[in-house]
Amino acid sequence: MAAEGLLARNANAKSQWPSVSENESVSVDNSYEDDLYDGSAFEQIYLEKSRVVSKAIDEIGFGKYQVGLFIVAGFGWFSDNAWPVVTSLLLPRLQEVDGVHPPSAGRTPLITLAQNLGLLAGALFWSLSSDVIGRRWAFNLTFLWTAIWGIVAGSSPNFAALGVFAALWSFGVGGNLPVDSAIFIENLPSKYNYLLTVLSIFWAFGQIVTNLLSWALITNFSCETDVVHKSCNWGWRYFLFAMGGLTFLLFAIRFAFRVLESPRFHISRGDNEAAIATLHQIAKINGKETSIKLEDLMEIDRRYHKYENTENDDSGLLSGRQIVRNKLAKYGSEHIKALFGSRKQAYSSLMVIFVWAIIGLAFPLYNAFIPTYLSERGNANESLSVALTYRNSLIIAVMGIPGAIIGGICVETKLGRKGSLCLSMIITGIILFGSTTSKTSNSYLGWNCGFSLVSNIMYGVLYAYTPEIFPSKVRGTGVGIAASANRVLGIFSPIIGMYANLETSAPIFVSGALFILAGVISAFFPYESRGKATY
Repeated sequence: MAAEGLLARNANAKSQWPSVSENESVSVDNSYEDDLYDGSAFEQIYLEKSRVVSKAIDEIGFGKYQVGLFIVAGFGWFSDNAWPVVTSLLLPRLQEVDGVHPPSAGRTPLITLAQNLGLLAGALFWSLSSDVIGRRWAFNLTFLWTAIWGIVAGSSPNFAALGVFAALWSFGVGGNLPVDSAIFIENLPSKYNYLLTVLSIFWAFGQIVTNLLSWALITNFSCETDVVHKSCNWGWRYFLFAMGGLTFLLFAIRFAFRVLESPRFHISRGDNEAAIATLHQIAKINGKETSIKLEDLMEIDRRYHKYENTENDDSGLLSGRQIVRNKLAKYGSEHIKALFGSRKQAYSSLMVIFVWAIIGLAFPLYNAFIPTYLSERGNANESLSVALTYRNSLIIAVMGIPGAIIGGICVETKLGRKGSLCLSMIITGIILFGSTTSKTSNSYLGWNCGFSLVSNIMYGVLYAYTPEIFPSKVRGTGVGIAASANRVLGIFSPIIGMYANLETSAPIFVSGALFILAGVISAFFPYESRGKATY
């Protein structure tokens, strides 16, 4: 989850920053970040301009543009959950004797492994490319890429080909949240930061729509015999065609909406005029006015005498090569060291990254194998039909909608981000433990409805808390490491699935224990981010 330009700071620290109209040099006066600055002119200029841009967005306020952006950015959350669910719903159907089937028994989760590798590569590539080609291009191209390879995957001739195509569509999916969360919060007035939590409602919609399509297509176009042949098992292929087509439709809607390039991308290139023009365009769409002027940004350049030792293109803007260097510099040893610059900061960074890693293993482990486990929890040990398995998956998915709404409310109460995160994680784990006591498919369904409700609260809060809690200078580094830890640990879930007995409760116990551990750790986070403004 990239967070270049997500410059959050405690609201009550605003008075510590002199106005940009003052003639003296601006310095950082915040104990939370005092030991994080290296004096880099580029960093200082970027931070100063980001504060000016954020104040302009606060002045413009929440309007038509943010409403539209909320919807099209929500498509990213939709896709981020929908496509991993697609993979899990395909697994039980990949047993064709004359078509797609795993090389040996128990190797079906290799598809999930390919998916997670694609997600990891996509998160790294698209977060970097968004700083070079722009947020807007990456925002659209991730969906086009996913749609193309999702459709192609439906024509897979064998198991290996399907694994390659799963990795390729996941490469596009992996870039959704890093890019979409950045472009959304960079255009959001600070008092509406809680909407980043509410966006997880699209995460629930992704699971719902995916389960609806699978119920309609896989259940009606699958073999009814124990021996599965390609000729009667076209349901999962139709399902991939439908999901690819739906993703292409979402791409078309995004493209038609004409998302504006992020003002912070423009200032990262040194393009003050484009940043100002974009802010005035947003104000015009919202029917508002903004007092920001080009001179406000030019004055900052003059204070720091521009930045030295940079490569510029013919227009005088930073070149793509220099942008990449600035980006990669954030992952250099000095920036990594800055994450642990003080005892409290080191403690906070380690805890947040570790929680992301734990969740990266816990949730995929549950999500990837829930259809298989559901099918084994029939009454009197009688396996559920294909139709009932997908029906139950759909019911579970629907429960995520109220979870997202509750999460958005909780983070603004006295519970704050920390309390909401801790309770939702622990309750999620307890529910998974309780689900193993089920004797009937209906009771197991009830437990998993509870899981869906609470886990959506958890994910919504976690996605909002993480970019808020890292100091602005090392936010890109911290969030990038946390996201990478999440994806890397996610790679182990299918490996565990290949060697675990999925007809037992073992994967559920492991997942539940990991959620509880993450909840206990989050209770000791040193910082509460509720009330922070975005700069």
